[in-house]
Amino acid sequence: MIKELTKKFQIKWYTRIADIDQTAWDSLALTLETPFLEWNWLYCMEVSGSISECTGWLPNHLTAWDGNRLVGAAPLYVKLHSEGEFICDDAMVDIATRLNISYYPKMVGMSPVTPVAGYRFLFSHEANEQELTLIMIQAIDNYCIKNRLSGCSFLFVEPRWGNILKHSGYLSWVHQSFIWHNLGFKTFDDYLNMFNANQRKNIRREKMSIKKQNLQFSVYQDKEIPDDFFSVMYRLYTRTNDKFGLWGCRYLTAAFFECIAKIYRHRCLIVAVHEKINPSKPIGMSLLVTKGDHLYGRYWGSFKTVDFLHFNTCYYFPIEWAIENGIHWFNPGAGGGHKIRRGFVSVPSYSLHRYYHPRLWAIMLRNIDEINRLENDEIKIANQNLPFSRHKKGKIKHFLAKN
Repeated sequence: MIKELTKKFQIKWYTRIADIDQTAWDSLALTLETPFLEWNWLYCMEVSGSISECTGWLPNHLTAWDGNRLVGAAPLYVKLHSEGEFICDDAMVDIATRLNISYYPKMVGMSPVTPVAGYRFLFSHEANEQELTLIMIQAIDNYCIKNRLSGCSFLFVEPRWGNILKHSGYLSWVHQSFIWHNLGFKTFDDYLNMFNANQRKNIRREKMSIKKQNLQFSVYQDKEIPDDFFSVMYRLYTRTNDKFGLWGCRYLTAAFFECIAKIYRHRCLIVAVHEKINPSKPIGMSLLVTKGDHLYGRYWGSFKTVDFLHFNTCYYFPIEWAIENGIHWFNPGAGGGHKIRRGFVSVPSYSLHRYYHPRLWAIMLRNIDEINRLENDEIKIANQNLPFSRHKKGKIKHFLAKN
């Protein structure tokens, strides 16, 4: 069946996104909710040297063609390590080492170093999604087996598309993420009214502390963003990650920020905090990405240590902006149990995995149900600690049941 279907399409692999026509690629990507599979974003990752063979990410993008028309595509990377994936597979690496099985290289499908749900294959609107997914999966299997890759993983997948993959023999692994959902808020005070009295008081105190220090916020979007802000953002990004030493997530180069300033600015939102007497010189900044009714927190940093600056720059002010601008979903980024205290709900995200070595596959198959059970328990426990008033928790339960 698959062999017959494959005859309808031509499969091509590309080692640079630059070699794929931008208009053709974006005809598939622009219709998606996620902005992180668009050509400009992936191009900036590669052309800046952030994602390359030198950094352990080898682009191997899969495309499917009907004649000279691109009908399917998948951003894929051969990985020489697990850094920048934000999915901890250290246990599997350890098991493979003990069994003398080569774990690297492996194939990974994701928007590189961007732990945001929404990865999926890209299709033209008239394509049979399920049919073409199976064809592309077979092409990936053939490539991985031929090149002796240990397995293939798709990270932070779009859930509906992920269900198709599960029917194709991939194992689903649950992870914890956080999301803010606009439950019909008209003002920031509406949002605060979700909280119990104690936490509502704490958030107001944290917001007021910024004013008491003679600091104020400004928001810039698209062409409003001063050109030099992108280089400032890079300096702040490096400062933030350098503070964490070995635990930092410093993957992007200065050239990446220069590139998005040129060709991805229309998706960018910058929240800048500055002293009232010097508004042109930010002391702190967060860079977010927006598309449709979604907002995504990406990078942040500060030149000064200011109490509660992180919470205000990365959470409170973006939420206030989101409410004012009709945003329904705000993904604040990876990690951080402190997000629960700021009203971000814990939700599952998913990765999908296939190992080609039978022993690794058997181990994953034997343990994945228990791993997922424990992770789902952690998500439930986190949400039990949401500091919402008792009569507001019903709304959250309804939201979680629907999502």
